[in-house]
Amino acid sequence: MTLTVNQLDALTEIFNIGAGRAASRLSDIVGDEVLLSVPRVEFYRANEINANVLSLTSARLGSVKQEFRGPFNMAASLLFTEERALEIVQEMLGSQVQMEDLVEYEQEAMCEVGNIILNACLSAMADMLGIAFESTLPEYSSDVPDVVIGRIISNIENPLMLILHMNMLIEKRRSQGTLIFWLSSSSLEELIHQLDQFLSRV
Repeated sequence: MTLTVNQLDALTEIFNIGAGRAASRLSDIVGDEVLLSVPRVEFYRANEINANVLSLTSARLGSVKQEFRGPFNMAASLLFTEERALEIVQEMLGSQVQMEDLVEYEQEAMCEVGNIILNACLSAMADMLGIAFESTLPEYSSDVPDVVIGRIISNIENPLMLILHMNMLIEKRRSQGTLIFWLSSSSLEELIHQLDQFLSRV
């Protein structure tokens, strides 16, 4: 499960390009500059994952999930604390919508945010590695952290977790999001193979 420094640098650069694309699209939606930090990339096994590892401490978490199929398959979730998710929704809808009315828009808006960020990261990977992915529609859910994380780590076919920590800045409001890609051992091996091929070309 260990990547070389060059492989990890390449993966970080790929996701940084994806974050830049996502920030540009989100800026268009919000109507103000959105900044996404350079992702911090880490690998874990499913049994090592908890709220502290994910740097998400809150009574409830929001999760946008999608699945991607290509030369290797991955499932992915974008996690936010629910209060941060509602702030993002308010930025998208504008100040005319009161905080107490945001819940009814939460699922649709967060699916859009998740779809933008997850697909931007995967499209950057596809472009740079010269591969292609198909994706499912995004699904949004919110619950207490143990339930949200439990759903993610319960897939025994995909025991490896690729974690991306990133900060989102909208109008000076900082929100921390965590992307989780979970994949099988064979999918990780294929990802490493694709990274090696990419590195041999640069």
